[in-house]
Amino acid sequence: MELLTENLINEKLKEIKGWFYQAKHIEKEFLFKDFSSALSFVNRVGELAEQIDHHPDLLIHSWNKVKIIISTHSKGGVTSKDFELAEKIEGLNQL
Repeated sequence: MELLTENLINEKLKEIKGWFYQAKHIEKEFLFKDFSSALSFVNRVGELAEQIDHHPDLLIHSWNKVKIIISTHSKGGVTSKDFELAEKIEGLNQL
């Protein structure tokens, strides 16, 4: 698994709405109707991350917002595995 170039990262970001690249990671903030919904989403992301053995940074803030930050720490940046996880997270958000 190789690091993706910034140009390739920007191209792949066009395929997943709301995600952006910053400081060697991709991230997105999700907004929910309440804390319970935000927490439920975080738990589903955690289960997904365990299944594929790729773990994002998760932050619940302002009672109804979840920020997700993804990178491949062992590679020091963004790889295709990060986009795979982001796409799966987007699928969870559609439920």
